[in-house]
Order: sequence, then C-alpha cells, then structure tokens
Amino acid sequence: FVPMADGGEGTVDALVSACGGTYRDLVVSDPVGRSVTARYGLLGEGRAVIEMAAASGLPLVDKGERDPRRTSTFGTGQLLLDALDAGCADVTLAIGGSATNDGGMGCLRALGVRFLDAEGIELRGVGADLARVTEIDASGLDRRVGRIRLRVMCDVDNPLCGPCGATRVFAPQKGASPQVVEELEWGMRNYARRLEACSDRAVDVPGAGAAGGLGAACLALLGARLVSGVDAVLELVGLDRLLEGASLCVTGEGRYDGQTARGKVVSGVAAACARAHVPCVALVGSRDPQAELVPGLSGIEVSAPEGMPLPEALARSRELYAAAARRLFELWP
Repeated sequence: FVPMADGGEGTVDALVSACGGTYRDLVVSDPVGRSVTARYGLLGEGRAVIEMAAASGLPLVDKGERDPRRTSTFGTGQLLLDALDAGCADVTLAIGGSATNDGGMGCLRALGVRFLDAEGIELRGVGADLARVTEIDASGLDRRVGRIRLRVMCDVDNPLCGPCGATRVFAPQKGASPQVVEELEWGMRNYARRLEACSDRAVDVPGAGAAGGLGAACLALLGARLVSGVDAVLELVGLDRLLEGASLCVTGEGRYDGQTARGKVVSGVAAACARAHVPCVALVGSRDPQAELVPGLSGIEVSAPEGMPLPEALARSRELYAAAARRLFELWP
C-alpha cells in the first residue's frame, strides 16, 4: 500500500506516510497576520514537503473577513525558511487552496526580499500593495535558497494576468468583489513588470497564477520548477521502483470524470504503470459515463450504483468499496 496525492490537501500526510517521514510544527503568520501553528513534513535525506495552505490557506480566514487585498503568503515563506534552517536541500511546495492574491510578495518578504513604494518605504506585501510596488530589492534574499532544489506542485495552468489569470479566476473565490478584482488585476500587471525587471525572467507564464501569483514569485526569484503535483509525488515515493516485478496496480479516486486526465492521481499512476508495463485498474466511487479511460488504465470498477444518493453512498462507503474490490479481483485473472 502506497499513499498517494496530487499536490492538494493531504499531500504532506501522504508523503510522510509513504516515505516514513516526520512532522515539524511551527508557529507562523496566517493570511491576515495572526499566529497559527502550521505543520510540514521532513522526508529524510534532506527532503521536505510543505503545503502552503497550512499557513496561507483559505479555511484559515472566516468568510466574513476574506479580502485578498489584506492577505499575505508571509507564513508560507516562514515555513520555507524553517526548512532551510532544518538543513533541507530538496523542498517540494504544494500551492493549492490559498487565501491570497499577493503575487507571492509575503513569501518572498519572509525570505529577505524587500518591496518598496515610490517613496522608498517598504510595503507589507499584501494584495493591496501590488499596485504600489515600484522597486524590488532582492539583495537580502536568503542565500541558501540558491543552493536548494525547489519544486512547486501546481495543479492549474493559469497565467499571472489576464482573463484566465490569478486575479480574475480565483480572487472572487477569496472574497473579492468585481471592483476589487479590477483593482487587484491592475496591481498584478504592475507587479509582473517589476518582478520581470528584477529577475530578468518572464513571469506571466502557465502556472504562474497559481495561489494568487505565488507560482510567479517562486519562478522569478527562488529558482523553482513548476511541476505536476502527482508527478512530484510519484517521484518522491519512488513508484517506478516499487512497480518493478508487480503484476497489477490498483489505484482510485472518489469520482472518475473529465478532470481525471488533468493531473489527478489515477492518470499519474496509470502513466507510471504504462512505462513499467504493469496493468493498472481504478477503484472509484462513481464514474462519468462520458469519461474515457486515461492512457495506461486497463479498467474501472465503480463502488456506488448509478443513481445512489450521495449521503447513502458515504454512509455505506466501507461496505460498497469492499464489494467492489471483491468484484475486481474475482474478474482479474
């Protein structure tokens, strides 16, 4: 049994379990600056895995106070800094579920970068500051950042700006009104220009808009590589090695649908099985009949009968999955 994840919630737990790692708890700043205890994983051999949502996630902010003009990824930067202090040289950062639209300024500030306005005053690095940035001083960036391998698990391909960018697509989910969206979009365009001038790198690329622009910050100044979440997990748990000599691999997810092929666990595991020439089947809760088999997947077994109400399926999940597993192995030669 190998725990799997695709870079979303539960990725740290899955990797700590699969790799025999340990947890490290740290008091950091939440999205609005309050103290919160966040946890990340140490996987051995100088490796760490961090979920930015542990420090900068949307559930940490009550619905009534959600405002991406006020939120920051500073706490995520504190987690990265602590991983450096712990001697980690290989860090994987999962950036789903954020409450922020600060372009990653908060995270960079925690690592020593300064953002200045037209009068040379240092900014706090919240969403409202995007439009005020006139200079980025990266001279104080922690030098250890340049000596580590940083992967950023990114499950979206949104650019930083524009109609499909970080602000227009995700800021409304984080509490932004239409007017605030326009303010933040204008600010993000200003920020993108400043970030490119500072780093001499293009930042408005696919994936840069993840987590309110944290993807762009990691690309520009932290030397990060944006990767598929499930591919990063597969690499960290060493699934290719574990498949050696296997006769069958069983994977699964709650619902098999059109999103499955877009970087979800089933598609990633099936692709690895195809490379290893190992048959792969999926055990799922339900299935969209229009969804075709992803490459490398030999079959699907559904646990809940078509039309069963969700509350009943959840209440009987153990029973239903056990029955589906029996059917699967009775049919498989």
